[in-house]
Parts: sequence; C-alpha cells; structure tokens
Amino acid sequence: MNWLAHLLLSKPDTESRLGNLLADLVKGAERNNLKENIQLGIKHHQQIDLFTDSHLIVHRSKQRISSSYRRFAGILIDGFYDHFLAKNWVLYSNQTLENFTAEIYESFLTYPEPLPSYANQVITRMAKEDWLGSYRTLSGIEYLLSRLSYRFSQRFQKQKDFQLKLAINELINNYNSLEADFLEFFPELQQIAC
Repeated sequence: MNWLAHLLLSKPDTESRLGNLLADLVKGAERNNLKENIQLGIKHHQQIDLFTDSHLIVHRSKQRISSSYRRFAGILIDGFYDHFLAKNWVLYSNQTLENFTAEIYESFLTYPEPLPSYANQVITRMAKEDWLGSYRTLSGIEYLLSRLSYRFSQRFQKQKDFQLKLAINELINNYNSLEADFLEFFPELQQIAC
C-alpha cells in the first residue's frame, strides 16, 4: 500500500503516523535515532506491506499489469490502490479526505522533534502540493508516477530512464478490474491492521 493507506491504517497519533510514512524515507541506522513510537509505526508499516505483498488479490492485480511494466507492478499497484482508497474514501472513514489530509499535514509540519532532513523536505513538499488528496484524481496518480520516475533515476544515477508516468495507461486500461480487486482486498487489510 502507498502512503494514504498506511496513514489511514495507523494509530491516530502523530508519531505512529510519522512512522508509517518514514518507513519509506528513513533507512538503516538513521532509524535508531527516531523515537520509540515512530519505530513502532515503522514496524506497523512493514506488517502491512508483508500482508499486502503476499495476498492473492494483490497478486491478481499485479498480473493485470502489462509485461512492459511488470517489473514495477508492486509499486504501481500500491499507487493505484491509494487512488481507489481516495476515490472511495467515504467507505472507510467518517472523516472527509480533505480534513484527514489537513490533519496529517498540520501534525507533521508542527511535530516538535527533529526528523532527518530528507524526510522534512518530503513532508513539506507533500503538504504544499497535497499529494495525499491528489490521489483521488488520475492526474494526481500521474504526478505520483512522475515523482517515482525521478526517484528511480536518482537512485540509479541516471543510468536508466524511467518513464513510469506512462504507466497511467495500466490504470486506465484495467480500471474496473483493479478497483474491484481493491474493494475486495482493503477490508481484509483493515482487519489485520488493527
């Protein structure tokens, strides 16, 4: 699952939510410097990922991705599932998506303890550009895919050009099937994430 799902499924406190976000941003020994509740949030994120990555419905969704993008199927499905979560938000939360994301951004931006600088940069940009709320639209998912392309290019020192933005067609071409997969899967994930 991508960040919106992790944040919804985390305990409703700032440090747990931060841990669920920072699991993707802070690696290795740097995690040891984080507060215990943030580290527990990271473990929660990992449990969600383990359940998700081994689930038959998620596997079925990955098989819907064409061979051109199969290598990135897991990452794509994470983003696509966040789109369906945002689109169907009222099924999973009593709070509006706008209020939820505003609460997340405010709590992260005003968190009093120091966080790794890269994490602060991501959080600031995420709030400024409303990444979480933008997942509701196809253009928001397309922007997510552009950011992922850039991140992969940086990680591999531009040895390879990643064009994940074009993978939006994987979502468009399989839209109804992927949404049905998500709607079947997410209640199971909610059960184990408690």
